[in-house]
Amino acid sequence: MGKRRSRAAERRLHIFSGTVYPELANEIAEYLDVELGDIRLEKFANGESYARYMESVRGEDVFLVQSISGSVNDALMELLIMADAAKRASAMRIHAVITHYGYARQDRKAASREPITAKLVADLLQTAGVNTVTTIDLHQGQIQGFFNIPVNHLTALSLFADYYNKMELEDICVVSPDVGRAKAAKKLSDLVGGELAIMHKGRPAHNVAEITSIIGNVEGKNCIINDDMIDTAGTICAGMQVLKDRGAKSIYVCTTHPVFSGPAYERLENCVADEVLFCNTIPVAPEHLESGKLKMLSVAPLFGQAINNVFTNASVSALFDPDFAL
Repeated sequence: MGKRRSRAAERRLHIFSGTVYPELANEIAEYLDVELGDIRLEKFANGESYARYMESVRGEDVFLVQSISGSVNDALMELLIMADAAKRASAMRIHAVITHYGYARQDRKAASREPITAKLVADLLQTAGVNTVTTIDLHQGQIQGFFNIPVNHLTALSLFADYYNKMELEDICVVSPDVGRAKAAKKLSDLVGGELAIMHKGRPAHNVAEITSIIGNVEGKNCIINDDMIDTAGTICAGMQVLKDRGAKSIYVCTTHPVFSGPAYERLENCVADEVLFCNTIPVAPEHLESGKLKMLSVAPLFGQAINNVFTNASVSALFDPDFAL
């Protein structure tokens, strides 16, 4: 009687995409030289989400790629349902690849009787059956502590540094839009060989910010403002104007997550920055890239490498380092 072939030898990499950003999921799959898995995602007439895997995932590693953006609640619910369906289909491990972690800004109680929704999302993902999470540039790194499962927290700083180093800019000053982003800005300034400046701002209301002062010298400098996300662009545009008023030679902006809600596109098209660089963690309509001021960098290779390392049980620690180069 012949030997039975080991199931482990037949392991395949299964990547499935949610409906928010299938183009990015397909780019990741192409990087890994695999095809996206076949999953049926639909909505009932009353708006309820439905998911069914059209191929077997029993005993397999399943990677679910979703950006919790756009219709944030629908995107989150769809991811949870995909995870639950995979769990009930006897997947061995379920990996949530979240290119934008929705609700990340609600990571603490800033006032009484408020929720900590970032923690709630972490609880929901774990309850749905997710075994690991891979994401990029969380609003605060401490969100990793909301999980009782492994979190692979990637950063786009190396991508930004490589981009600006190729421009061969001189007299660079990396500007943090607030004190909370100062540590990341310092890392980027080290990578591009520049100085550091920090803006101080207050928030009288949600999506409203006032720049009150700048720590550091920006006069005559090629300034690079780095933030984890741009939402309505009010804060970042106010910061650009302050830098211009303080004598900045040129202004570049880089952000990982282009939330770009409300008047963001109009504000950015008319802003004083020379260029606004962002990653493709959230879908941006192609027509908004035609003006020339908005530029996009792909995170597909970074996520693809992380997925490959998780799947092969290789180390992913190097991917967390801003010095990492693909």
